[in-house]
Amino acid sequence: MGVPSFYRWLVEKYPNIVTPAVEEEDCHAGGGAAVYFDNLYLDMNGIIHPCFHPEDQTACPPPATFDDVFRSMFDYMDLLLRIVRPRRLLYLAVDGVAPRAKMNQQRARRFKSAKAAKEAELEENLMRERFRAQGKEVLPRDDAPREVSDPNIITPGTEFMEKLSAALEYYVRARLSSDPRWKDVKVILSDANVPGEGEHKIMSFIRAQRSMENYDPNTRHCLYGLDADLIMLALASHEVHFSILREDVLRQSQQPYICVPVTDKSSTVQELPKVKCRGWFPRVTDSRSKGKLPKKPYQFLNIWVLREYLELEMTMPGCKHDIERLIDDFIFISFLMGNDFIPHIPSLEIHEYAVDLLIDMYKTTFNKMGGYIVDTDKIKDKHAAYVKISRLEKFLQELASHEEKIFLKRFELRDKLLHKIQRQAAGDEWNEKNCDVVEESAYGLEQESISACTDVAENTLELRRNLNDNLRSKQDLFKNGSSKHDRIRLGLPGWKSRFYKEKFGAETSNEIGKLQTEMAQKYLEGLCWVLRYYFSDVPSWSWYYPFYYAPFTSDLKRLSQFKISFTVDKPLLPFDQLMAVLPPESSCALPKCYSKLMCCEESTIQMFYPSDLEIDTHGKRFLWQGVAKLPFIDVNLLLSATKTVEKDLALHETRRNTIRQEKILLRNSNSLANDAAFVPISEKKLLISTSEITGWFSQDEDAPSNGFFRSPIRDLPDITHDQTISAVFFNPEAVKPVSRLLDNVIVPDKTVIESDVRTRPMWHTYPAPRPPTVTCRPHTLWKGSSTAMQQREEVKNAGTGWRRRRRRSR
Repeated sequence: MGVPSFYRWLVEKYPNIVTPAVEEEDCHAGGGAAVYFDNLYLDMNGIIHPCFHPEDQTACPPPATFDDVFRSMFDYMDLLLRIVRPRRLLYLAVDGVAPRAKMNQQRARRFKSAKAAKEAELEENLMRERFRAQGKEVLPRDDAPREVSDPNIITPGTEFMEKLSAALEYYVRARLSSDPRWKDVKVILSDANVPGEGEHKIMSFIRAQRSMENYDPNTRHCLYGLDADLIMLALASHEVHFSILREDVLRQSQQPYICVPVTDKSSTVQELPKVKCRGWFPRVTDSRSKGKLPKKPYQFLNIWVLREYLELEMTMPGCKHDIERLIDDFIFISFLMGNDFIPHIPSLEIHEYAVDLLIDMYKTTFNKMGGYIVDTDKIKDKHAAYVKISRLEKFLQELASHEEKIFLKRFELRDKLLHKIQRQAAGDEWNEKNCDVVEESAYGLEQESISACTDVAENTLELRRNLNDNLRSKQDLFKNGSSKHDRIRLGLPGWKSRFYKEKFGAETSNEIGKLQTEMAQKYLEGLCWVLRYYFSDVPSWSWYYPFYYAPFTSDLKRLSQFKISFTVDKPLLPFDQLMAVLPPESSCALPKCYSKLMCCEESTIQMFYPSDLEIDTHGKRFLWQGVAKLPFIDVNLLLSATKTVEKDLALHETRRNTIRQEKILLRNSNSLANDAAFVPISEKKLLISTSEITGWFSQDEDAPSNGFFRSPIRDLPDITHDQTISAVFFNPEAVKPVSRLLDNVIVPDKTVIESDVRTRPMWHTYPAPRPPTVTCRPHTLWKGSSTAMQQREEVKNAGTGWRRRRRRSR
């Protein structure tokens, strides 16, 4: 997930980094120039989730079965391949078992989701009773069992993920056997039984390949995914020919929707505004789409252009600098804004121009620090010598000098906004348009034009509208009066003592000092852990940050006293991760012998699955922004419990709970096919090394024989003439990552000029709620781009974190 809103901030500040992406058919029709890539990498998380629980249920109803999801995914991947047109390699990366540091975030997100779903269902039941008491008949709730009712099954080890692996292999074999555009493409399938997050498996592959002697330094890479941290990972690769493909979130058009009563599909339909449909409500479709999804705009974020901006932004006058090391330092200091592994420093918020502040402080302290903070030449050092801790401490203390001013301004703005909302609510003058809602208007309605239909359907629509309003109101803690009295008051005298007393129960100065030291050490470990994870490999699968909150920058001092080291270990098995991240409401995704450990009172680990979830909303306006205070899993205790039930697993369940290796698939006419097909059993592995790919091949014991591959999806045909060769693939181990441009690389001509880089006042020193927006005048804005449409719109409502940026009407 990375830093929320980072992608939007990046595109708005550096608009030339994006260019429109067009499909192959649009190129032929004169819709734009064709762009070709050598390798396409798909972070499958960005495909699975939109197909499993789509935000815009426009042209067709939400999926009811696994097969519905898979067919939708096939269409999605076909679209991406028409846009990118890879010539050498397609890499499909499904999330496998994650490091423990990521599991804590996964666990919190899944528990919060389960709590929200439970409260939404309770609210609906109460509202239905109210309507019934008023004599208003509504459509019955659609409680028919659906395979895809719980998105938490998108986790390694579940039946869904096992079937997904088979579906993806079927898709690849079908395309390789029948589509001539695939004839030269090699496909690597890394499914959920291969450990590691999808995007990090991709980057491990790229790092290993570029460390080989015969690697082509001008390979053109394209990575599709929705996580903002993909940008940092691409920068960390030091591959100049790299683009990120994703939807143009600033340019999404709004479509009218209609609601079809499930009891009578032939009845007259009603106009209904955009809303995220919940499973038991009547299905939402687009009356004008006639079964075809409208095209979404896509864009490429070009890393080589971003590198140009960063070079201009971070270079200091009168000093000769290494842009590669400046980029490494930029990536590292950006970790302070938080990521999936450690929480963000309290004084750093993206909406308060935190990135600008970090860059300014870096340039201010560079000479005082003595040079660069990061030295990736030492990235494999077991004592984390790749981070110059003394230099980092000087940078952090300079940053700390702004901490109290940031807190004070934030407190004043929050107090003013809260009083304003209370006055408006008291006078019944609240304007919903100024109210931030849950993510991407998940429960929001944007229009009120509903035409007449049957009384039952009309009542159902009223029920749905009222339910959405209630859920939205409950999310807004300022509006509904649930915002607790701010007992900490960050920025006011004594704020730090109040914080440690409120959050940790620390009363004395000794208790606070001990806590500050422990948090500083663990946070420093976290920064070093994340840096190595981004640039090399997993330092430790079991390490995690053991606090809900990050330390203050003013507490990150005397860091050189800490000795950093990590325990080299192995990832958990899939079922053990499921036990570590799933809430009890999703226990059905586990084998029965495992789910009992989660729900049975006699279980030795039952305390890890609380029936109620405490969410700390201090300083937050919306409930979903709160911190889930779940007990941290004791992995040793968890493993000792699961060990006792492993023997009860069925054979197919045991297969789901295994660690497997990646597969490589290619057409039998490919030049590598003979090597892949005839790996000598006696040698077990065969090294293949070309300018396009290097790795070890071994025999795929699951490969079909006689050219027949049975379809795992209903209504899709078997492959009767399979022309695909498959082998187990082992990525070569990179001796040491190469954090520089490779020899003989052809760097694109520079397109960014100095006037394209704009500076802004520091948010916390500007007297008004936010500094004035900057008019960006890039010299190469493409016609019709979202950036061109909104070039005057920087990060609106910066710093509050309590208002949603509204689109400029146009």
